[in-house]
Amino acid sequence: MTSAAGGIPARADRVLVDIAEYAAGSQVFSAEAYRIAGLCLMDSLGCAMEALSYPACTRLLGPIVPGTIVPNGARLPGTQFKLDPVKAAFDLGAMIRWLDYNDTWLAAEWGHPSDNLGGILEVADWLSRSALAAGRPALTMHDVLTAMIKAHEIQGVISLENSFNRLGLDHVLLVRVATAAVTAGMLGCSVDGLVDAVSNAWVDGGSLRVYRHSPNTGSRKSWAGGDASSRGVFLAFLASKGEMGYPTALTAKTWGFYDVFNQGKDLQVTRPYGSYVMENVLFKIAFPAEFHGQTAVEAAVQLHHLVKDRLEEIDRVVITTQESAMRIINKTGPLHNPADRDHCIQYMTAIALIFGTLTAAHYQDEAAADPRIDSLREKMVCIENEKFSRDYLDPEKRSIANAVQVFFKDGTQTDNVTVEYPLGHRRRRQEALPLLEAKFITNLLRRFPPERANAILELCRNQEHLEATPVNEFIDLWVI
Repeated sequence: MTSAAGGIPARADRVLVDIAEYAAGSQVFSAEAYRIAGLCLMDSLGCAMEALSYPACTRLLGPIVPGTIVPNGARLPGTQFKLDPVKAAFDLGAMIRWLDYNDTWLAAEWGHPSDNLGGILEVADWLSRSALAAGRPALTMHDVLTAMIKAHEIQGVISLENSFNRLGLDHVLLVRVATAAVTAGMLGCSVDGLVDAVSNAWVDGGSLRVYRHSPNTGSRKSWAGGDASSRGVFLAFLASKGEMGYPTALTAKTWGFYDVFNQGKDLQVTRPYGSYVMENVLFKIAFPAEFHGQTAVEAAVQLHHLVKDRLEEIDRVVITTQESAMRIINKTGPLHNPADRDHCIQYMTAIALIFGTLTAAHYQDEAAADPRIDSLREKMVCIENEKFSRDYLDPEKRSIANAVQVFFKDGTQTDNVTVEYPLGHRRRRQEALPLLEAKFITNLLRRFPPERANAILELCRNQEHLEATPVNEFIDLWVI
């Protein structure tokens, strides 16, 4: 850890030290945490395989300078690319997040902890191939799952009581912090080196949420997580080379993160770091849609058979939701692109009412041209239910409730269908697991022949075998 200006030793901010000590530690996590981490791994990589079907994503992939050759380069799953770990982290992170279908964490701040997997897996692959070239053993997938648990926990615990979105900052700043911490540890940094890496991640500040909201909603929201994870890897590499950090990056008067970005307030981090977040993470199973609207889509699907032949007779649709959804996905007026549509609760609900399902294809321009969608959106009203908002923040519940009711011009109406916990919530995990595996199989078959897809599936199903597998051997199964 470096000194303050003038050579006067500075005591590092407690938040930085706590993150560094946790990331550097050798905690024994629960078998449940490792099991869920394995599910997050396969689901995230499955999402990445689906994203490769979209040219808007694939055009961003590969070396910045065409033809660049990287000794022992990290392999990018689903492709033939061999990249430096920084660019590989961007690419895999963008693939995982592209369709808004990977796991989610909702609290005072929202986010997608598996965004960190781009940095974690690609650094692990590069380290493993470099080690083998030098005659040393490779890392194992147990090491990857351990790093995933830690990254989920760092991002998620800080999210519990700190709302960066209310300040106009994007949640991916926590991806940068978490990736910097865990990958610096993977690169062999000491606790002091970890503080240096994490402090630099906070010094970067936060990107604006402008690209997530009308009228500027755009595809950056699909690569922002990969960008943050990539930046975290870059800062970790700098720390591994001895680059200095900034011990009071958070608390420094006038110039620190608290005064510049956090209205002068300290971060509230009252829960000790463990494996709580991984054990309680939310999977997106049924629909590729912003998570605050998942239960609205479930409710609308239940009503589909009652309204599909009466769309012209609808007078209004009332969506009852939580405060967070009111703030970020309650949209009226024109929607300009897929990124705009998958963050609009009215659009998601309209699709489900009309078609009885919701897929990534429904966000594309061709599907959005169906005039019935906007006609139905214009008849929708969103209202907040204060109980839904309270239960959303209750640590014993963490529900993400929505209700949908359709009223017809003749004075009749459907039941008010309420869904409190989405498919993929811990309270519905047993119900969700077979569907999570089915989603994974579907995504594997988008990219691989059945024999390869089955080999990957069987490895992921066997937790003990998965954890013992060298990282490079695991990644080789994903190379085209």
